[in-house]
Amino acid sequence: MEKQAVDGARRAFNSGRSRPLQYRKQQLSALLRLIRERQAEIVSALKRDISRSEFDTPIFELIGIENDIKLAERNLADWMAPQPVKKTLLTITDDVYIKAEPLGVVLIIGAWNYPWSLTLRPLVGAIAAGNAAVVKPSEVSKSSASLLKELLPQYLDTEMYPVVTGGVPETQELLKQRFDHIFYTGNSTVGKLVMEAAARHLAPVTLELGGKSPCYIDKDCDIAVACRRITWGKFANCGQTCIAPDYILCHPNIQLHMIQCLYSLQEFYGEDPKTSPDYGRIINQHHFDRLLALIEGCTVAVGGESDKSQCYITPTILKDVLPHARIMQEEIFGPVLPIVTAGDVNEVIRFINERPKPLALYVFSSNKKQVSLSHTHTHTHTLSLTLLLAVDILVGPALI
Repeated sequence: MEKQAVDGARRAFNSGRSRPLQYRKQQLSALLRLIRERQAEIVSALKRDISRSEFDTPIFELIGIENDIKLAERNLADWMAPQPVKKTLLTITDDVYIKAEPLGVVLIIGAWNYPWSLTLRPLVGAIAAGNAAVVKPSEVSKSSASLLKELLPQYLDTEMYPVVTGGVPETQELLKQRFDHIFYTGNSTVGKLVMEAAARHLAPVTLELGGKSPCYIDKDCDIAVACRRITWGKFANCGQTCIAPDYILCHPNIQLHMIQCLYSLQEFYGEDPKTSPDYGRIINQHHFDRLLALIEGCTVAVGGESDKSQCYITPTILKDVLPHARIMQEEIFGPVLPIVTAGDVNEVIRFINERPKPLALYVFSSNKKQVSLSHTHTHTHTLSLTLLLAVDILVGPALI
């Protein structure tokens, strides 16, 4: 079935029907209608998958897809038009321009934590560029994968954009096929397998992986405001966000004050988050057990309660966490926030740089020099978000 889907998509692409501007706009418009007309079903599926609230799903996923589609529709004609370039001595007698051409057949392997955004936003790009795309939603978010399999053929060209569902065997079979580009969102272990498979066909890849994104809280900042914002960024989607704050670095003298301020999570989820309609659940039993294992041996300052029958873990703060603790060796991807104490900003920079590059760095300080030093001297991936807490400056994180 996997090979048939790929072969069918390639035949459709080779027919040339995805090249015209009007076709691409029609497919983008149809995708937009899907998001708008079937929002209630999407919200319901995510409620079953991850206990996502009805309020959060449009903000975390659907609005971003809509904005990408509108951006593409608005600019597509310009993107497709030949772009003139300056002539050189070798090209002085030629017509010289750059014209974007579709790559061919793209494989999109989606993620379970934001199964609509991280699957359909790459699809928007594939459609806009005139490519065919085989869509493989994550099997972990079962309800969303099933619904996507049902809905996408009702709106899009079924030959050009087939949906393949299933687990590891289906994904492995897909990766044996030849693609012209592979887009994968997930963990680095699978990312290596994707890159290895792509290398056999010399296919380019886009890997959107995770990491341990640190928060540095300087003594010179409004700690209450910093903790409130970290609380939101960490525990939204039950901590299952690739650029969620993974751990806090702070001076030992402010740790206790910070823990007291982190009680602001009660403002978001109430005294019993288990009963809050806004607090989600861990995606499955495997990740539930993994998170509890990470907590073992650590000192719980806030939270720590769990219920396996519901895959529920309360928002949890750990204090005095040692750098070699197990929880500091892998991305947490859940509602557990360790606090590691460190000295001055130079020690913080060394701590971060001694570890694999994170996706994001969050710095809370009213001292612009401290923020600049942290941002300039730490090594992060292409996304680096700095939070400067001053009276008149605030750059907030977009955690989707």
